[in-house]
Amino acid sequence: MKKGFLSDYFDGVAVKRLTDVEADPAVSNQHEFGTTRAMREFLGAEYRKFDTTYVWFGGEQEGVPDYGSATMYDSRANQPHRAAEWRVYYDSNSVTALMEPGDTLFIAKRSRANALLIIIARQGCTIEHQLLWLFGIDSQPTFEFQAKPFENSNDAEIDFTARFILDELGIEFEDPNANTLDEIIKPFGLNWPKTAPFSKLARQTLPEVDAVANPDLALMAWLDHEEAMFRRLERKIVGKRLEAGFMENGEADVDGFIKFSLGVQNRRKSRMGHSFENQLAALFEANGLLFSRQAVTELGNKPDFLFPGQAAYSDPDFPENLLTMLAAKSVCKERWRQILPEAARVKQKYLVTIETGISEAQTSQMQANGVQLVVPVSLHGSYTVLQRTWLLPVGEFLKTAAAKQAQLPRQK
Repeated sequence: MKKGFLSDYFDGVAVKRLTDVEADPAVSNQHEFGTTRAMREFLGAEYRKFDTTYVWFGGEQEGVPDYGSATMYDSRANQPHRAAEWRVYYDSNSVTALMEPGDTLFIAKRSRANALLIIIARQGCTIEHQLLWLFGIDSQPTFEFQAKPFENSNDAEIDFTARFILDELGIEFEDPNANTLDEIIKPFGLNWPKTAPFSKLARQTLPEVDAVANPDLALMAWLDHEEAMFRRLERKIVGKRLEAGFMENGEADVDGFIKFSLGVQNRRKSRMGHSFENQLAALFEANGLLFSRQAVTELGNKPDFLFPGQAAYSDPDFPENLLTMLAAKSVCKERWRQILPEAARVKQKYLVTIETGISEAQTSQMQANGVQLVVPVSLHGSYTVLQRTWLLPVGEFLKTAAAKQAQLPRQK
């Protein structure tokens, strides 16, 4: 089976922290970055103007895009007696206006295109960790460029979680195996499916996955397969709608197009949350756990999963130490705080996510508020070494819940 690789999207990337000279207009108005020999392997060493997408990421939910150009040029072109000194000159725009010394700069060359992606991320924020993980940068950025060219022989495969980071950057993933999914999704025709049967079909078409022997791997495999199925079906449905066009009374229906586009984006986001919960429920069932979904607790709160269930939680005589609450958020950001009041009888709350590289500031706040983060093992590498000592794999959470349920009185 063919895999998608970073080299399908990027020729290479260079990363560094911004200096005062590069980022502060009060220090310098040069508007340029120096380059290294390794960078010029994918940027080239010739005068060249790139179409450029600029993106700035600040806090956990802040993002600003802009569009323009950036120019590769030799600052010593008029000094033939001196060796060339190649620099990247950047536009002034809403993104560069926000950058500050110490921010992390990513310059990525798009594959087979005269285009750059210039990303500025606040030091220590979640998206910085995610981008370093996506591009396979193992060390923390310094004030010197670290460059990495991508080739099929050495770059990373695009997996389920990497696709979400590409989405954040506005890059659409193209599945090289999309055609092989047509027979699987054929029963749905060109209709949007309900999530429960779609999730079930994803599991049924991966019979080799063992949810008991390796629950972490099973969860990611199911999610990855279901997402690929959905994107293929989505492409067919959206393609059919685009063929019909957006015209009304002989004029372009701009409002109709915008409404349709937003509907596609919102469906993707909401469907992923439902898919995540569906596959988690299937995992718990496969491992023989008792639980309720969306059980009602105090003030009408509805935690995603309550173990061993609604009846036990509602029984004031049921031991609180045998209750377990698990919230599920495919992407956390600041929303993790929403789970704090969801089950007052449960002091230690668990939160499972498939978000990569959540910042240390966020995970420290989770710890301080009695929230234990549960993350599939394959994503632990996107977190810092210190965070990994605290993260709980999905399989370990199952063992914790099972150990509590083993203490329940036997049913006659």
